[in-house]
Amino acid sequence: MKVIKFKSKNKFKYIRKVLIKNLILNISVGIHEFEKKKKQRVKFNIEITSNSEVKPDKKNLSTIINYEEIIKEIESITKNKHFELLEDLAENIFEKIYKNNLVKKINLKLEKLDIIHNTESVGIEIIKNKNEK
Repeated sequence: MKVIKFKSKNKFKYIRKVLIKNLILNISVGIHEFEKKKKQRVKFNIEITSNSEVKPDKKNLSTIINYEEIIKEIESITKNKHFELLEDLAENIFEKIYKNNLVKKINLKLEKLDIIHNTESVGIEIIKNKNEK
């Protein structure tokens, strides 16, 4: 009996990353009373990974993760709401971004720029993977 091997139709596996670096927004965040009264600068760095087998198509934007839309969504999330913790803000961002089925992994770094004297910034970094079943 002869074994026949079929060649894969896909020549490449796409692993794409969308990068948003140093997005700075004035937002309401923090547990201290003075943080609740005045917005502060927060820097966002986001790396979104997609391993879609779909080739990017300029005529069909559903084949890409649109960084402009991600930025608009973050601005919308942070515009009129106070977040006690950066972790709460991060979870809101994860929830919104993961609505796009192409997203497989998000690395999110949030930094308060003006809160602690003698530091450039303080903050958190969270990496979240979509569970594959």
